[in-house]
Amino acid sequence: MSAQSHPTLCQVVNEVVETTSVFDIHTHLFDPAFGSLVSWGIDDLLTYHYLIAEAFRCSTEPAEVFWSLDKSQQADWIWQHLFLERSPISEACRGVLTTLRLLGIDARKRDLPTLRKHFAKWTPESYTDHILQIANVRKVCMTNLPFDDQERPYWEKGFTRHPSFVAALRLDPLLLEWEKTAGQLHGWGYDVRADLSGQTLGEVRRFLGDWALKMDSQYCMVSLPPEWRFPENTVTNRLLQEAILPFGRDHGQAFAMMIGVRRGVNPELRMAGDSLAPADVPSVEALCAAYPKNKFICTMLARENQHALCVAARKFRNLHIFGCWWFLNNPSLIEEITRMRIELLGLGVTPQHSDCRVMDQLAYKWSHSRPILAKVLSEKYSDLSDTGWHVTRAEIERDVHQLLGGGFEAFIKH
Repeated sequence: MSAQSHPTLCQVVNEVVETTSVFDIHTHLFDPAFGSLVSWGIDDLLTYHYLIAEAFRCSTEPAEVFWSLDKSQQADWIWQHLFLERSPISEACRGVLTTLRLLGIDARKRDLPTLRKHFAKWTPESYTDHILQIANVRKVCMTNLPFDDQERPYWEKGFTRHPSFVAALRLDPLLLEWEKTAGQLHGWGYDVRADLSGQTLGEVRRFLGDWALKMDSQYCMVSLPPEWRFPENTVTNRLLQEAILPFGRDHGQAFAMMIGVRRGVNPELRMAGDSLAPADVPSVEALCAAYPKNKFICTMLARENQHALCVAARKFRNLHIFGCWWFLNNPSLIEEITRMRIELLGLGVTPQHSDCRVMDQLAYKWSHSRPILAKVLSEKYSDLSDTGWHVTRAEIERDVHQLLGGGFEAFIKH
């Protein structure tokens, strides 16, 4: 028999990981029905905040010069600094080039105006379907903010939803900027007060129910600073304990926490100016212990937190950890963290999410992540074989489906 007739374990794993469709459980993408809010194409790829931060390190020009440019001019500036004046070997730069390759676009002439022409034939709708097919992504979870004045009108008016896009209800302003948000809610007809008195907490639960229904949200979520502690007596924790978590229990909504971002450490860089710090894993453990009937989803931004977070997930079955978020989204760290998680948690984890803000990024993020997952799984199945336990292809397909979003779907639904 030829080797082709009897593929190796590694070949089977690589093929299964490559062909299994993904549920991308956290992105910042928009359904194409959101029109101008949808980011796609070469200029959006190049002006992504990862590349902005990197390009600023290569220039001595004042920041206001860059911000005074229109988007195409900003893309030209970044292309010049990161792709023409030096080799684009960072992960963010490589991602742009991987995306172009997957789209069948030859970037070797390094001519940005010519590259732009390749995107002119697409509409947001057709381009979205094309990218989903290239990336082999079956479902995309958005990040949806009812407090955003640009986004909210789409939900209030209603729109025909793309079948691959689902919503997550983001609550950062409610939990972290309550005094300001209380005024917004009051203006929308909710009887709330800044001091949380009266009917406030019940009205917050009513607001959550209204918007979860409007969005058909998969879960609720917040991005918390590294300083967050539970169960400290804070407005954030009161809202969490007396509004968010009761709502979650009543409506079957898991609560996702993305912890560790330090906002605006360099204000000159705007969105690109955020940083990180280690978060407090014991606070997550205390929350899971205090509310065993709630389901919690968690990722942390600092590498230093990853081992303790894995151990926490071993202790609490109502905690599901996911993804290599933001500054961890680099191949060396993804491999390290994925291996550790599988060794500690088996299949009870979602190793990756894309965190995309630009539609095109689905192509490169999953193209870069799949081989890492396949490498780790091949090693683990080989270790199993050494014990005499041999997995079948059907079992590998089952496992990979679970790791690429199927396990997460089961966690939030049951």
